[in-house]
Amino acid sequence: MAEPISRQDLVPIPEEKLIFRLPTPFTDPAIERRHRKERLAGALRLFGRFGFEEGVAGHITARDPEFTDHFWVNPFGMSFKHVRVSDLILVSHEGDVVQGRHRVNRAAFAIHSAVHTARPDAIGAAHSHSVYGKALSATGQRLEPLTQDACAFYEDHGVYETYSGVAYDPEEGRHIADALGPYKAVILRNHGLLTAAGSVDAAAYWFITMERSAQAQLAAKAAGLTIQIPHEEAKVTYEQLGFELAGWVQFQPLFDQISRTDPDLFE
Repeated sequence: MAEPISRQDLVPIPEEKLIFRLPTPFTDPAIERRHRKERLAGALRLFGRFGFEEGVAGHITARDPEFTDHFWVNPFGMSFKHVRVSDLILVSHEGDVVQGRHRVNRAAFAIHSAVHTARPDAIGAAHSHSVYGKALSATGQRLEPLTQDACAFYEDHGVYETYSGVAYDPEEGRHIADALGPYKAVILRNHGLLTAAGSVDAAAYWFITMERSAQAQLAAKAAGLTIQIPHEEAKVTYEQLGFELAGWVQFQPLFDQISRTDPDLFE
């Protein structure tokens, strides 16, 4: 039965008493490691749910909080939809698996080791062969400010203009890291998208929304002439949506969903 509300009940609640989640500060690297691995497993499950898998292609990484020259990554040959915390492998920047039972994807090592080396601020990095990211990468276009969501990437993504086959060579990874530069994302020509951020949460969310923005751009251009958001308005919108914490916050409802539907990811 619904409870009645009187006008006397309609008083403002102090803002400090309202729920607003923020990243958890850690002092224990073991606890922080577990947290990053849970976020990583959840992000991989979400990528599987969104259809970002293509065979064994695709990887998300989380820098280890203690051994910062090592990163956690999904095992080679395992579906995103099945990855659990206990399945994740720890890889050195020499490409050796030092924790875990599975092999590492050679392309994951080549690309992500270079990204994490070039970007000390990058805790998380995400790449997959998602359909619309691949399609956009084949057109030579950047992501344009056609929608509010796309403005999160306005003047904040690079393009890697070369395609040299599957990125097994560490030198290729370094070229990709150079193209990423200081940005949150890079479009890899004839390949797909890659994002990087100061948390696994933000890296995963930037990839998800970039993929959807690519879909919106391709659909809009197929429909006819498009109208870009003007430069000044795009810059303002970028400042409202494109900062690190915004990416982290946007990921939280998605992690809540996957945590509830896939509790085995924590095993």
